[in-house]
Amino acid sequence: MTELRIILLTQYFPPEIGAPQTRLALLARLLTARGHQVTVLTAMPNYPKGQLYPGYGGLFRRAKVDGVEIIRSYIYPSQKASFLPRMGNYFSFVLSSALVGSFSLKRADYLIVESPPLFLGMAAYWLSRLKRTRLVFNVADPWPEKLANMGILRPESLIYRLSARLEAFCYKKAWLVTAQEKGVARQIQRDFPRTRTYFFSNGADTAVFGPDRATPEARRLLAGKAAYLAVFAGSHNLIQGLDYILDAAEILQGQLDLQFAFVGEGPEKARLVEQANRRGLKNVSFFEARPVSEIPPLLAAADILLAPLKKDIPHVVHVKMYEAMATGRPVILIANPASDAAAILSEHQAGLTVEPGNIPALVEALKTLCANAELRRTSGENGRRTAEAQFDRVKLTGCFIDYLEENR
Repeated sequence: MTELRIILLTQYFPPEIGAPQTRLALLARLLTARGHQVTVLTAMPNYPKGQLYPGYGGLFRRAKVDGVEIIRSYIYPSQKASFLPRMGNYFSFVLSSALVGSFSLKRADYLIVESPPLFLGMAAYWLSRLKRTRLVFNVADPWPEKLANMGILRPESLIYRLSARLEAFCYKKAWLVTAQEKGVARQIQRDFPRTRTYFFSNGADTAVFGPDRATPEARRLLAGKAAYLAVFAGSHNLIQGLDYILDAAEILQGQLDLQFAFVGEGPEKARLVEQANRRGLKNVSFFEARPVSEIPPLLAAADILLAPLKKDIPHVVHVKMYEAMATGRPVILIANPASDAAAILSEHQAGLTVEPGNIPALVEALKTLCANAELRRTSGENGRRTAEAQFDRVKLTGCFIDYLEENR
């Protein structure tokens, strides 16, 4: 087998925690294990709190970790969701990565760029041309369509139209466009028939997440003395329907001995904490973000795992749903019942789906699962079996590496 040289360009990478960070770190590790050379060009770590991690800063840093070369460039750190700080955060890394990459990167076989942010595609295109490298454009979330569905951008706005043009440009210039969602891959194929696409599902690492990871300590930490525990662990951001969970908790307080635990950070966390305190929700607890290694026991401690979305976003499959299925716990998915995610959950009978904003249905789903231990058990077992067979992240990543090797 001929050695490949691969560049990963991403704003997000460990020691930060999150779905893209975990997925890309695994890709880098498995590529290196197969004997390929991997260079990661990324930002100074600052997500999700919008503060640089201790020991990082400046314009440029280079290190080698487990055989992977990691080059870091400047970013303007910000947690604020408002327009100007967010754009400053994105474009500071676009510019610094383009500059640093121009001088520090060597020619490679593939440059794989992570989107969002979509704007990073500009730096990726520049570097791919400069280094004469095939560009692989990975669509974790389809911007700007997703932002419009969330109500953040208006389709008639100038920013939306410019973003749509940039999106089309990136798709057309890429040697390959990979998509984390099957529906997104289908849509790209339909809208850009000359673009080569590859469905690269998120999945979950079934060797890391599992029912056997449960510990009494994790249960006591999150549930206290409550009879039942529902957990959301992830970024507290605009896309999550975490307000819906607070609404359900307020109704259920005093009716059901159910504790809700939120684990993580994000731009919405301070507001959610304030809302919970204002409403006097004693059945809701917030915990700081934990290292990736500490998350599996927290998920396995739950009776119910929550995968919420604020609005109906076509084709999006919540990564938390995959992790919940791998953990062997029933899922309550807040999403369009006609969505791809709901179809997976329904087909494999791994949980219940509630439409965004339907608080009475969410309350009823929580009551149903708490009252029926057999339903919780069978739903969890169904999810675990499906995750092992279809959504194991290590297997999925291995197939993607096979594709790169076969098409070099």
